[in-house]
Amino acid sequence: MPDEVLELLQPKSGGIYLDGTLGGAGHARLILERSNPDGRLVGLDRDPGALRKAAEVLAPFGDRVVLRHRNFSEAAEVLAELEIDGLDGMLLDLGVSSHQLDTAERGFSFRIDAPLDMRMDTTTGATAAEALNELKVEELTRIFREYGEERWAGRIARKIVKVRQETPLRTTLQLAELVRDTVPGGHVPSRIHPATRVFQAIRIHVNQELEHVAEGVNAAIGLLKPEGRLVVISFQSLEDRIVKRIFRDEARTCTCPPRLPVCACNTIPRVELLTRKAMRATEIEIEENPRSRSAVLRAIRRLPV
Repeated sequence: MPDEVLELLQPKSGGIYLDGTLGGAGHARLILERSNPDGRLVGLDRDPGALRKAAEVLAPFGDRVVLRHRNFSEAAEVLAELEIDGLDGMLLDLGVSSHQLDTAERGFSFRIDAPLDMRMDTTTGATAAEALNELKVEELTRIFREYGEERWAGRIARKIVKVRQETPLRTTLQLAELVRDTVPGGHVPSRIHPATRVFQAIRIHVNQELEHVAEGVNAAIGLLKPEGRLVVISFQSLEDRIVKRIFRDEARTCTCPPRLPVCACNTIPRVELLTRKAMRATEIEIEENPRSRSAVLRAIRRLPV
């Protein structure tokens, strides 16, 4: 949603911006172009491969760009290191990137058989295979139910625990076929593969995605200058609920109980909602980029309080 991002972020010359999820640097490039000649951008990504690619794409902008191998939830620490005391705008494009999905060996997709890795940062943390082969049935059930909203969470978890006693799960197709064989109607042709929710759930667990979203979005508001803007794009409902709740709470003008006839809390909102309702990709963009079908965009402006 590049047009919508630029419209809401309003990059300008002299501004300082942060892209917390660089990916292929498409948004970062547009922000730098729009903020010519001297807008600056700090780019973060937890994926070393994405950072290398972004460095190539953004090389023409020279010292207007600073890149760091960090999670967006660590933005405050990065800005302190760079002695930047506030942002004119920040962008978070959440979830797994197209590059990660299309790189078979990363294990995010079951279209091609690959190791069950699923780490966004391949330099640290346990892999999906380690989680699937080591966690107890109760924890696997919770992960599939909470992070994947999977109806058959318990059945799938029990099957995984039973199968791994003889054959540890190592590859994406192993997991995909196990789920297909386990859920009712798994072999009936469908637009959505029966393992989709399980893959989402274990990926969210491995990368602690929801924890980082809550921490990162809450912190981001405090990093904005007065009139600074925060734009967040989510691709699944669990992320969007967190963003929506935080934005709503920060924009609230009254926290009094409904029974009070007059406001007595004197709550001062920190932000203004720039998107009263979530924005979605246009039909034209969806036709050009089918993955944008799931995109949900929300934005706020920091109030001068």
